[in-house]
Amino acid sequence: MPEAKYKRVMLKLSGEALRGDSSNVIENSILVKIAQQIKKVTELGVGVGIVVGGGNIWRGAQAEAVGMDRVTADYAGMLATVINALAMQDVLEKQGVETRTLSALDIDKVAEPFIRRRALRHMDKGRVVIFAAGTGNPYMTTDTAAALRAIEINAEVLIMARNKVDGMYSADPRKNPKATKFDTISHHEALKLRLKLVDSTALSLCMDNKLPIIIFDLAAKDGIIQAVQGKRIGTLVTSES
Repeated sequence: MPEAKYKRVMLKLSGEALRGDSSNVIENSILVKIAQQIKKVTELGVGVGIVVGGGNIWRGAQAEAVGMDRVTADYAGMLATVINALAMQDVLEKQGVETRTLSALDIDKVAEPFIRRRALRHMDKGRVVIFAAGTGNPYMTTDTAAALRAIEINAEVLIMARNKVDGMYSADPRKNPKATKFDTISHHEALKLRLKLVDSTALSLCMDNKLPIIIFDLAAKDGIIQAVQGKRIGTLVTSES
């Protein structure tokens, strides 16, 4: 297998993509495919951090739209990410990948508390670290959590595996068939065009810290491996013009 381009990466997994086309909240076969790719990535000597969304279980924006308090809805969403994180941890360990889940909320019966030095220590020992419960704060998306944790663990790239979207487009390709795909775009240009695929707070964090983002469809064959190897896949968001 070709060598990896990056030595430490942050992988952001779409919660909705974990469901696939099934009616299940989580489709186990999808988790297994992800875990198999992550195992191959770790065998290349790459340190892997993971943030999983919770959209397959709970969407705070929808709850707020029907009258639920936004802060309460966001905390419920954080708990949804913990469920996904534990499911991901279990499948990874069944693949023989040593894994730890660290939570931004105190849930010490099921996950370790997030402490940056602890996370770095786990990664230094070759463990995959899953970061659950977002940032632990309402009004912050899991995209922002992924960007923040990527910077904290000194990741070289943020890899975003999306749900049925194979990159960043000028508009939502599911709603506008005339939308054009960007092979490469700068953080600044993505913010300027108000592209919604990655939230503006996450984009700003990555721009300020010169952290590149690779966006691709989770369903792409060996997409995670390709991204880690530096192969052209999806869209590269970079600090370069």
